[in-house]
Amino acid sequence: MTSSPLATYQPDQRALALIGGEATDANLRRYLHGIPGIDAVGLEARAADLGTRSIKTSSKRWAIDTIIGLIDLTTLEGADTPGKVRSLVAKALIPDPKDPGCPRVAAVCVYGDMVGDAVTALGSAHAAGGTDGVNVAAVATAFPSGRASLSVKLADVRDAVTAGADEIDMVIDRGAFLAGRFGQVYDEIVAVKEACRRADGTLAHLKVILETGELNTYDNVRRASWLAILAGGDFIKTSTGKVAPAATLPVTLSMLEVVRDWHRLTGVRIGVKPAGGIRTSKDAIKYLVTVAETVGEEWLTPHLFRFGASSLLNDVLLQRQKMTTGHYSGPDYVTID
Repeated sequence: MTSSPLATYQPDQRALALIGGEATDANLRRYLHGIPGIDAVGLEARAADLGTRSIKTSSKRWAIDTIIGLIDLTTLEGADTPGKVRSLVAKALIPDPKDPGCPRVAAVCVYGDMVGDAVTALGSAHAAGGTDGVNVAAVATAFPSGRASLSVKLADVRDAVTAGADEIDMVIDRGAFLAGRFGQVYDEIVAVKEACRRADGTLAHLKVILETGELNTYDNVRRASWLAILAGGDFIKTSTGKVAPAATLPVTLSMLEVVRDWHRLTGVRIGVKPAGGIRTSKDAIKYLVTVAETVGEEWLTPHLFRFGASSLLNDVLLQRQKMTTGHYSGPDYVTID
């Protein structure tokens, strides 16, 4: 199997060099199964150790504000309405109405048919892929199952991009991956990347959701991470939030290690997005520490790291208010030096 004829996007030549030629099933299988296996006990021990690292008192406010600025504020329910999306956008723009100095979130994440509503609600605050304002992310490719024909998946992506989505969160075909049809998964990512192309030739940012809770092993998570990056994903994302377990610290650590290794090989930085199940400031700070210790603090920007969350912002704002009013109880959510 070679790259889809529907796609004109061409993956990095360094990726093809690593694979050993064309992205066929045989070449991909040889490469992915040649990656050293993960010591699960060691990985979980490293994640546990990173999760116990303390943060200095002087860094408390920085950590809270950083978390807010890295959130993809999300609503992905069948009952979503334009009114609910407008409310989501209002919260994204002014997370704490009592504190105008509170930073905005990075993006709002919605279903594709809600993109137009989100763009309209953002108005001039829509970042439109830039560094200021708030981006609009859309889940696509038959989210969350990924069970649809390629033509339907690509139409899903194109509709969202045409409506103004800055970012596309696609799901991989986990069934194809687990069956060893790596070429099919690769081809779909390449084709989706091309479908992210706007009329002006630029590309919406592509986040590739692995749905790690269905991949069963850390080795599969590592292989899927490599496959997504080789095919051109700008971000690798843990989960849809619809499958348990969603994001976990060991899984995210394993993905960060792949991103680190890819950067060492190519100099290219790939983003990581843990999504689902991160609800407290205490947990989010563990992820900040893990990112900083694994790939470096330069990853702690919206361009390279996000939290996919719907309820995390509420807890972070509560902790921020406690610090502002003097009623902050830091040890309740993070160990303080």
